[in-house]
Amino acid sequence: MKAGRQIVRIDAATLVGTRPRPAGANARLGPHGATVQVPVVRLTLDDGTTGFGRTRATPDDLTHLVGTPLDDAFTAPAPGAPGGVRPEWRAAEFALWDTLGHATEMPTWRLVARFAGVDEPHEAPVVRCYDTSLYFDDFHLDSHAAGAALIADEARQGWDRGHRAFKMKVGRGARHMATDAGLARDIAAIRAVRAAIGPTYPLMIDANNGYTLNQTKHVLGETADCNLYWIEEAFHEDPVLYRDLRDWLDRERLACLIADGEGLAAPPLLDWARDGVVQVIQYDIFSHGLTEWMRLGHPLAQWGVRAAPHHYGAHLGNYVSGHLAPAAPTLAFVEWDECETPGIDASAYAIDAGTIRLPDAPGFGLHLDNEAFAVAIAAGGFTLRTSRVTASRR
Repeated sequence: MKAGRQIVRIDAATLVGTRPRPAGANARLGPHGATVQVPVVRLTLDDGTTGFGRTRATPDDLTHLVGTPLDDAFTAPAPGAPGGVRPEWRAAEFALWDTLGHATEMPTWRLVARFAGVDEPHEAPVVRCYDTSLYFDDFHLDSHAAGAALIADEARQGWDRGHRAFKMKVGRGARHMATDAGLARDIAAIRAVRAAIGPTYPLMIDANNGYTLNQTKHVLGETADCNLYWIEEAFHEDPVLYRDLRDWLDRERLACLIADGEGLAAPPLLDWARDGVVQVIQYDIFSHGLTEWMRLGHPLAQWGVRAAPHHYGAHLGNYVSGHLAPAAPTLAFVEWDECETPGIDASAYAIDAGTIRLPDAPGFGLHLDNEAFAVAIAAGGFTLRTSRVTASRR
């Protein structure tokens, strides 16, 4: 990269994406809706090179980046310690990776390999993904069979889009239905989705902390023949209850994994993973960050723990998460929240039988429509140049 190349301009605005169908409720929250807010920051270097990424940063978070040489935002790898974006610049981490990719004409996955100090892949990695769209869309139906059939039909829609792994929400009885009725509907829906996708493809369930330990055992016992791949956030993180669940699963000879880590994850979560209590770590790709995920890759591999970064309602997470692959040998899946956002061209990514081949294009392989982005900036974004801030408000 050209020495001294500096960031001379920062633009930020929010684009709005749309899902193929509105997303319903989960165990905690009401309907998530059809639209997705996609806050984006674009960096411009003094030679005109640009890159962009998702961020919720404010002008105060980003103003110190203006005038910074791009190289200064990164640290080189050291023995046993991957490099990456410096902590003080991580408000714009994904835009920095994308900009570095365009400045060096390298895809982010290749940069990740170099900064992680691992062998670069000979060709673009292929990563598995799962359809994360199976929410509670069935409350208007009184019959468990009819409700389960609706969720199974949504799984078939994902199948038609190329998915071969699926995650579905459970925990209807935590808030939205009576406890026993909610458990019965959960079980019926799991069985219906399993029947729809066949016996061998990965099926995961996510309770959003809506179960007790005993309810978790009941649902997993009643669906034992469904061969669930993991249960995510069964209940609020508790080492005693998780150890009990892990021991019970082993005694019952159920292969279902325990997955956790999104949101306000318990600080000892990695200790539980190291001890074999939790088998899948799911820190959010944006709040945890690519650099911190790179540092987790080797320990998780040593412990035999899978990596499956969370993201939802962020759209760009579909595309950036897979670039972690060279630094995370146990990367299990990319979470895929189907969406289209005018202004963002993601045509370099295509789902093929449950997998995605990462593009060999610079950065994350995404393209930002500058005209659409300019409209969004004028509608409520901001621009930073040297020490001046230009803000637009609705």
